[in-house]
Amino acid sequence: MPIYEYRCPNGHTFEVFQKMTDPPVEACPTCAAGPVEKILFPVAVHFKGSGFYSTDYGRGARKSDSGASTDKSADKPAEKAPTDKPAAGEKKTAD
Repeated sequence: MPIYEYRCPNGHTFEVFQKMTDPPVEACPTCAAGPVEKILFPVAVHFKGSGFYSTDYGRGARKSDSGASTDKSADKPAEKAPTDKPAAGEKKTAD
């Protein structure tokens, strides 16, 4: 059974141990003021299993266990295209 936390209009907060099928609390047990509101908290989400690791994202459709061929050219740095400009400190010679 879950524990629900409520807040009354006067600022009192209290917890109630109740079933999900039980009706919600209508009045504060401390000051009997109502209506009370249920306080919701974000829950922690844990993604488990393959495919939920930070190293799996951004790599395309490459999988090592599927038997498919992997594209090794994506891992290599781009080669520089040859240019007509001489490198620093070199003189251009006429052919």
